[in-house]
Amino acid sequence: MSAADVLLGLTIVTVWGANFTVIKIGLTGVPPMLLAALRYVLVAFPAIFFVPRPKAPVKYWIAYGLTVGAGQFGSLFLAMSLGMPAGLASVVLQSQSVFTLIFAAWLLKERISKARILGIVISGIGLALITWSLGDAASAPVPALALLLTLLAAGFWGLSNVVIRRAVQAVASMGERLDMLSMVVWSALVPPLPLLALAVVLHTPIEMARAFVAMSGASIFSVAYLAFAATFLGYGGWNQLLARYPASTVAPLSLLVPVVGLVVAMVVLGERLSATEWLGAALVVGGLRMGQGRSANAGLLSRNLPR
Repeated sequence: MSAADVLLGLTIVTVWGANFTVIKIGLTGVPPMLLAALRYVLVAFPAIFFVPRPKAPVKYWIAYGLTVGAGQFGSLFLAMSLGMPAGLASVVLQSQSVFTLIFAAWLLKERISKARILGIVISGIGLALITWSLGDAASAPVPALALLLTLLAAGFWGLSNVVIRRAVQAVASMGERLDMLSMVVWSALVPPLPLLALAVVLHTPIEMARAFVAMSGASIFSVAYLAFAATFLGYGGWNQLLARYPASTVAPLSLLVPVVGLVVAMVVLGERLSATEWLGAALVVGGLRMGQGRSANAGLLSRNLPR
């Protein structure tokens, strides 16, 4: 990769890594489902008037919007509102690659190599260490429900990867190529309604209205950052890199996302991890690197990163 493209890749990784801290800041005083819904409204509008519809059948981008929006980010935002630290969330959420391999083997009948199985085991040990250290006095307390919701978010992310794989195959059968930016923009029309429905279940409509009217500048910045920086800048630049280089060259950069996430959370939010959690985080990232490999799954994972 050229120096300019390496710089572009590192910029995108930094934007995506800081994403988790921005979410944490945005959740101050704003119900999680409302914040997630506003993020998707801003992704969809006015972009749908300028970005062409994805070439994939409607059912795929509806399924993608439900799994990523209502599933992944609904669970993640709720987890972080319940006390999941931003830095740790950036690590645990990367277990999506494990879920992706499992779902791909189950639903797409893809084989999982021995190296990937070993990677899953190593990442699993890392997650077990993180779970074991919950409530450690040396680190930020992590409620068990918050950790489970983060893992649920990772599971939805893995399922959305399979949806993308199906969409890619459907578009390829028509002799076309799926543009991920158009998929992201048009699928953003789907999550707001189910997210707002969940918000009404968790909070009264009056509470929602008051929270919306009283949104702080930090929360407004968070929504704008998630929509424009993490989505448009991130996806636009990432797709440029994928167009110039093999996915196996670009994908490893994604492993820096949790590293940046941990560092930014430490600097901005003052979060600290215990020695056990650091070891668990290192095992998760190491296992993910082993499981990423050079296959089609690496390309799939490299296209579907935290926005």
